[in-house]
Amino acid sequence: MTFAVLDTLPVIGLAELESRAALQTRVDRKYLMAIGEAERLLEALAAEAVVLEIGGIRRFTYESLYFDTPALSSYLRTAYRHRRRFKVRTRTYVDSGDCWLEVKVPGQRGSTVKYRTPHEREQHRDVAAGRAFVDDVFARHGLPAAGRAVLTSVLRTEYLRFTLLLPGSDSRVTVDTGLRWSTDEHELRLPRTAVVETKTGAAASRADRQLWRWGHRPVAFSKYATGLAALRTDLPAAPWRRVLDRHFTAAREELVHG
Repeated sequence: MTFAVLDTLPVIGLAELESRAALQTRVDRKYLMAIGEAERLLEALAAEAVVLEIGGIRRFTYESLYFDTPALSSYLRTAYRHRRRFKVRTRTYVDSGDCWLEVKVPGQRGSTVKYRTPHEREQHRDVAAGRAFVDDVFARHGLPAAGRAVLTSVLRTEYLRFTLLLPGSDSRVTVDTGLRWSTDEHELRLPRTAVVETKTGAAASRADRQLWRWGHRPVAFSKYATGLAALRTDLPAAPWRRVLDRHFTAAREELVHG
C-alpha cells in the first residue's frame, strides 16, 4: 500500500493543527518528485511527525476551481511575476463537503498571504456570493480596478492529500498525489508524481533540509498556473518551463495524441 507508514503515525485534529500551525502568512516551498521519493521522505520524518486525521480519514480528496478574468489577469500576472498578482479559487473538501472561497496574494519577503471564507458547496462554480470578500482583499492589497472584472472558472484540479505537522517547528508538510487538471475541453493526469509542499515561517523545516540533502530543490510550481500552461501551449510559461519539460512532457504528449 502506498504511504503505509501513515497508519502508524500519531494523529492531530484539525482544530489543534490550526491553532499550532495555521500559517495563513507563510513561506511555501514546493517540490515535485516520484511517489517513491515522497514515501522515502515520510519514512524519514516518521519519528517526529504527526498526521492530520478527521473522522478517521488521513488522506483527503481535494477539488479546487480556479477563477480568472476573461483576459487571464491572474495567470498572466503570475507568469510575468507582477508584484500585485492574485489567485482566486473555491476549494472543496470532498470527504466532509466543506467548501471555502480563498484569495492568495504575495506577502513580504517571499511569503504568501491566504484569505478564506466559508462558501456554499452548491455555489463552488461561482464566486458571486463571495464577491464582496474578494473585492475587499483586492482593495486591501492595492490591486487595480481591472482586477475586479468578471471572474469565471478556468481550471479544475483534483488530488489526494495528507498533511503532517512537525511539532518541533510547528511547520506543515503536505503531500499531494493522484494529480488531475481539467478544463471544459481537456484533462491531464500525473499518476506517478507527488507534489510535496512545506509551509513554514522564515526558517526551513526539517523536511526541507532532508530533501536538500537528497538533491531536491524547491521549484516554481502553481497548480493553477503550471496546470493551465500544460493544457494551453499558447500561453507564456517561462517561470514553469523546467517543471513542464521535466514532469509534464509525457502527459502533454498523451493529451495531444490521445
